Amino acid sequence: MPRLPSDSPRLLRPLRMAALPLALAACATGTEAQVGAVAAVPTQQLTYADLATLAEAAGVIARVRVSDQATVEPERARGVAPGMARLYVETKTEAVLKAPAALGESLSYLADVPLDAKGRAPKLKKQSFLVFARPVPGRPGQLQLVQPDAQIAADTSTDARLRAVIADLASADAPPRVSGVRDAMSVAGNLAGESETQVFLDTATGTPVSLTVLRRPGQEPVWGVSWTELVDQSAQAPQRGTLEWYRLACFLPRELPQSAYLQREQAARYQAQADYSFILSQLGECDRTRS
Repeated sequence: MPRLPSDSPRLLRPLRMAALPLALAACATGTEAQVGAVAAVPTQQLTYADLATLAEAAGVIARVRVSDQATVEPERARGVAPGMARLYVETKTEAVLKAPAALGESLSYLADVPLDAKGRAPKLKKQSFLVFARPVPGRPGQLQLVQPDAQIAADTSTDARLRAVIADLASADAPPRVSGVRDAMSVAGNLAGESETQVFLDTATGTPVSLTVLRRPGQEPVWGVSWTELVDQSAQAPQRGTLEWYRLACFLPRELPQSAYLQREQAARYQAQADYSFILSQLGECDRTRS
C-alpha cells in the first residue's frame, strides 16, 4: 500500500486506491527496464537530443498539473535507482502536444523522482510537467512513461522548444532514422589533393541517404548530406540543433565498418576513413544531459 503525503487524504478514496495496483501492473515493465535512471535535470539544460529522444519514443506528450501523489513502498517499487523514489501521480491535463487519440481530463502514471536532501520524495502537487508516455491498452487515463523519469518541469521556453521538435518529427519530409553505414568509397581527382568521398547510409525506412566530402587543392574540405536518391555535390551540412543534425551526430558509428569499404586500395580506404572522421568532427558531439 502506498505511503501517502499528509496533505493528500483524498487519495484514500476506494476508487483511487483500487487504481494503484492496476497502475503498478501496467507500468512495471517500462520502469524496471530503466534501472539506471538519474536525478532529474533542470529543463534549461535539456538539449535538442534530449527532447528529440523523448519525443520520438513517446506516443503521448502532454502538459499536466499534479493533483495528487502517493509514494510507492520500496518493496513494491522494483528497479528504482538509489536516491530515487517511485510515485503514483494523478494529474489534470493542461495541454496535449501529441497523442494517437483524445486524452481525458485526468491522467495517472508512475514516475521516479529524486529524493530531497532529507531523503524524502518531493511534493509535486500543483506543479506542471511535460510527460512523455505511452497509453496503457484497455485502461483509459493511465499512462506508462517512456523512461521512469520522463516527466520534466514545464516552462514556456521548454514548451516552445519541444513543440518545434514535435513539428520536425511530424514533418512529411522529416529525415529518416540512421541505422548504420552501408558503403563508402573515395575517388582521387586529376590534381594533387583533389578527391571526392561518398558514404551511403542505412536507414530505418530504407530511404537512401548519402554523405559527400569534396577536397580541392588550396581549399578547405566541404561536406554535405543528401536525403534523397540523388548524390548531390551541392548538398549542405546540417545546422546543429536540427533533426538532420540529430540523425547524424547521435547515430553514426564512430568508425567506418570494414564491410562498408567498396575499394581494396589502402589509399582509397584511408581517405574514406579520414573524410568520415572529418564529418564526425564537423557534426560535433551528440550532447545529452539524460542517460
